[in-house]
Amino acid sequence: MTNTLHIIGGGLAGSEAAWQAANQGINVVIHEMRPKVETFAHKTGHLAEMVCSNSFRSDDSEQNAVGLLHWEMRQAGGLIMEMGDIHRLPAGGALAVDRDAFAQGVTERLVAHPNITVDYGEICELPSNGLWIIATGPLTSGTLAQAIRVETGENALAFFDAIAPIVYAESIDMDVAWRQSRYDKGETEEERTAYLNCPMTKDQYEAFIDALLAADKAEFKEGETAGYFDGCLPIEVMAERGRETLRFGPMKPVGLTNPHDPQTKAYAVVQLRRDNSLGTLYNIVGFQTKMKYGAQAEVFRTIPALQDASFARLGGIHRNTFLNSPRFLDAEMRLKSRPNIRFAGQITGVEGYVESAAMGLLAGRMAAAELKGQCLPAVPVTTATGALVTHITGGADAKTFQPMNVNFGLFPPVDAKGGRRGRRDRYKAYTDRAKVDWQAWLGDADRPEMAAE
Repeated sequence: MTNTLHIIGGGLAGSEAAWQAANQGINVVIHEMRPKVETFAHKTGHLAEMVCSNSFRSDDSEQNAVGLLHWEMRQAGGLIMEMGDIHRLPAGGALAVDRDAFAQGVTERLVAHPNITVDYGEICELPSNGLWIIATGPLTSGTLAQAIRVETGENALAFFDAIAPIVYAESIDMDVAWRQSRYDKGETEEERTAYLNCPMTKDQYEAFIDALLAADKAEFKEGETAGYFDGCLPIEVMAERGRETLRFGPMKPVGLTNPHDPQTKAYAVVQLRRDNSLGTLYNIVGFQTKMKYGAQAEVFRTIPALQDASFARLGGIHRNTFLNSPRFLDAEMRLKSRPNIRFAGQITGVEGYVESAAMGLLAGRMAAAELKGQCLPAVPVTTATGALVTHITGGADAKTFQPMNVNFGLFPPVDAKGGRRGRRDRYKAYTDRAKVDWQAWLGDADRPEMAAE
């Protein structure tokens, strides 16, 4: 076996897998079809381009499972977290980044690595020789997706994902909007004022819902059924579930005080989060949409403070494909029918930027160990990374498998010493245990056993 790892897909998972393997002394070739083959959602040819949002979500490693995953990846020398920290934007307790600078930074680091080569071109078939990682993400090309379907013997599972619009900051009416993170969260003044808030009265909210429900929507192709991931629902779908759904979701007015009118409580609030380091672009938080372009501009301009909004990018909807991983992958993320191929990232059925990158981190380390004739110890299920990989490789029921964010429900319960724990104490117990076990695993992974012949 040659000492070369091939990775199909240069997104977050593929980039992280390449970085981890290359730092283990492995020669890596990243096969990235962009910019030669474009997708609906991507706008650049950079590796690790962020599409739907610029947020890695909560960075709290003591009370939040995704924040714990951030911590684990940092401890493992993760490139995605390193670049995220370098290109961080104020976002309260979340880790949001300047997405263009972030992707450019990842690309430059990978291209400069002496063990990494980037080959721009499409891979259309499942490779039969060599060691490969498929990290093509939710927008796997049609030809490769068909090859996967043929190999697995069933139609690939799929759901539909939506993208939120981005607004030019200069077009937002600051006589109406104000800067504040919910509950003033953040350690610095910049973080506590990281979001723009657009308040609505009850009448304005009701008019917005009416316009939203009546707007022209993108239609699905014949034979397609829309199975949405609940963590990324289009706002129209949420509104169809009940007129108050958005007001208790992305438009909830809690934890905010309008300095323009501090005595009046807003009935609903639309939040915008900074999308680049210059502060010239803001994305509308939670406003993924399947409305047609003309309808989007019309509906979103009914929001006070956005009546003159100019859009750098409108929202959209696209088909995401993912593998029924509990059925087809072994414990080392290898395709059971072709063990020379691993899968990583969102195509495995994890949901979210960080979760995808974490599976890339793990797949890269596993592949590197295999190429060196070594065997990594199993990742403890008590860690965020271990809980995720266990879920997709057998912990979940294959019959009902759907994309999943990391959450404490995937972790083994903690002992309730001294009686029943409150939620904060319980979450802290999860993260304390995970950090100890992850550090121990990293130590063992640096001293892997030689694989049996």
